[in-house]
Amino acid sequence: MNDSAALLPSGLRDTLPPEAEQESAVTEKLLAAFRQNGYRQVSPPLVEFEASLLNGPGAAMTHRTFRLVDPASQRTLAVRADITPQIARIGATRLSQWPRPLRLSYHGTVLRVTGDQLRPDRQFRQAGIELIGSDSIAADAEVIIVPIEALMALGVEGLTVDLSLPSLAPAIAPELTQGDLRSAELREALNRKDQASVERIAPQQAALLTALMQAAGPATEALEKLAALDLPAAAQEALAPARELLPLLTESLPDLVVTLDPIEHRGFEYHSGISFSLFARGLHGELGRGGRYMASAAAQGAETATGVTIYMDMLLRVLGEAEAVPRLYLPAGTSPAERRALQADGWLTVMVFAPTTDPADEAHRLGCSHHWQGGQAVAV
Repeated sequence: MNDSAALLPSGLRDTLPPEAEQESAVTEKLLAAFRQNGYRQVSPPLVEFEASLLNGPGAAMTHRTFRLVDPASQRTLAVRADITPQIARIGATRLSQWPRPLRLSYHGTVLRVTGDQLRPDRQFRQAGIELIGSDSIAADAEVIIVPIEALMALGVEGLTVDLSLPSLAPAIAPELTQGDLRSAELREALNRKDQASVERIAPQQAALLTALMQAAGPATEALEKLAALDLPAAAQEALAPARELLPLLTESLPDLVVTLDPIEHRGFEYHSGISFSLFARGLHGELGRGGRYMASAAAQGAETATGVTIYMDMLLRVLGEAEAVPRLYLPAGTSPAERRALQADGWLTVMVFAPTTDPADEAHRLGCSHHWQGGQAVAV
């Protein structure tokens, strides 16, 4: 086979051993932690009709989504760029009659039109949870605490949660919701923390918007700075959930570093309440992201949801290479009963089909750490 057969499109790659094996093991540990907290696993399809996949929260992913035509129905299909909108659809349709709050977990592959500087891959795996049908701040706390505890159990160190309030800045500058060129310019200026541009675009609200930018930092200090501002009633309402959430996080995870950026909006386009990003020591980029959003209308009416997505490629980066798992070379003629007994003891076995004159050398060639000789495992 020539080299061109191994070429893949930009941003796509094969995941090989041991990385693929590690990803599978880590994903299962995450899902087990989610199950322990009452989250039931679902598995939506990779491709859906465009009209349903890009509806509701999925609309924010329109520019990142691949499309194709279904030969069977002649309708336009879309390849998921994010799994959260699919979970919202499942909750609102297939599971609309299940009792609320509805706790669901998931994992799977997503495909995006483009990557970015921190994650050039266009295909990667997600794992996460969604809590549908509760307006409680305790629900927001749970969706942060559960993955943090799971990540800590995996050995992730230096975890940080950066809270954001996507509805706070629009409560001060309603033009941010208009969707026109000026709105986009103001949003971009806020994301860049560009005070001069904010003053030029929105001179009447510039003082308060600048104060919001300057308040970013450790959550406790940020809330104190925001409390000292003369905020309009709508902004006070947008800020209130963060004041209620922080004590809940501190109670469960007293050593967790929590920061607050009142105006951060990038990536939270469909979020309507408290949103957050997860970071870890030594990792450039987000480990995960989540927050509150409006799910699709269920049979009993529209309902809110809150959830979190863990990016598995980023998680593997922070965990580093997994320890090598011992593999045991079994010589030709090893009985099935003996093989099964060794596997029951925890060995990963590699059976060969013909006798060899140097089993230790053959074991090494096949990537085994031990070979079975005289009824015992001998290190290679």
